[in-house]
Amino acid sequence: MDLLTQLTRSYQQAFPAEPSGQQTPLLICSPGRVNLIGEHTDYNEGFVLPAAIDKAIYLAVGPRADDELHFIAHDLNKTFQGSLTDLTPTHTWADYLLGVVAQFRQAGHQFNGFNCVFGGTIPMGSGLSSSAALENGVGFALNELFQLGVDRITLVKRSQRAENEFVGAKVGIMDMFASMMGKADHVIKLDCRSLDYTYAPLQMDGIRIVLCDSRVKHSLVTSEYNTRRAECEAGVRFLQTFYPEIKSLRDVTMPMLDQHLRDTNPLIYRRCAYVVQENQRLLDGVAALEADDIDTFGQLMYGSHEGLSHWYEVSCPELDILVDIARQQPGVLGSRMMGGGFGGCTINLVREEVLDDFTKLITEQYKARTGKDTYLHVCKIQDGTNVIS
Repeated sequence: MDLLTQLTRSYQQAFPAEPSGQQTPLLICSPGRVNLIGEHTDYNEGFVLPAAIDKAIYLAVGPRADDELHFIAHDLNKTFQGSLTDLTPTHTWADYLLGVVAQFRQAGHQFNGFNCVFGGTIPMGSGLSSSAALENGVGFALNELFQLGVDRITLVKRSQRAENEFVGAKVGIMDMFASMMGKADHVIKLDCRSLDYTYAPLQMDGIRIVLCDSRVKHSLVTSEYNTRRAECEAGVRFLQTFYPEIKSLRDVTMPMLDQHLRDTNPLIYRRCAYVVQENQRLLDGVAALEADDIDTFGQLMYGSHEGLSHWYEVSCPELDILVDIARQQPGVLGSRMMGGGFGGCTINLVREEVLDDFTKLITEQYKARTGKDTYLHVCKIQDGTNVIS
């Protein structure tokens, strides 16, 4: 039985229609995302290059006649019951849904309660942004169920605020944006300051996107994610004493950092330098893609990982080992950790003719070096959050 059938049946069993028969839920697909290059640049008003993928959160939703909220986490086999009159954090998985509902209420929208059963194919803790996918799915569902007329960009912003303010993770906007705005066979060059974006065709003939799961689970709320953001903001505040026009690390150059931060605060220097260099790597990478130079793009991915590991220090031994193994396999064009860090997946560009060899090499060597198994996910780029007909 496929997941959609399971979710529909679970919904109909939990929420039978009255007085007889069964209610047909609205079905939503909200994808996870990969980011080819540009990590931890989004909350520093920089650039990112993400795409929505065919690993997703699926939701079966329907309206209620009262103010109650009934949620079922199918994969966790857990339930939640609450009310529109009491939207306060529970410090559980339900907050990813409640936070979005709270954003709609704060914006002045009036609507009834609703039922929701959700599950997914995004490996939890893998860095593929299951939380953003879920938040987008809930917002998209509310908009559809109650015909609220909210545009996609506004939905994205509400998802981000839900995670920032309700869940307590100070994440940037990239994850939500890529999940909501993705386009099949394209990457999104997103300016996180202005939210200007363009779609660029991704010519991947003979090349596959392969995710290698470190099987190390992470939580952005409890990790050093918020610390990194604070370190970047501290660097900006310090540099503003010399350059009042600076608004974020987007405005900072390496000569500025070298002159004022390198010797006075080496830790903050490394954090800021990584972000400045990563923005430039992304712009160089886009130019390489436009020139159909995938080899140069792959080398920039390796450079990104070095910066994330040694300068920004958000990698972990397992991620470093996965990238090191990938470097040994001819036909792997690029590899780096992806996502917030401290676990999750690496993203690899692998030529199709060596895919089997790569799978064997990384599975065997990762087990030998860490004692852990790794799971590989071959991804396809797809459209963003949508209603399933």
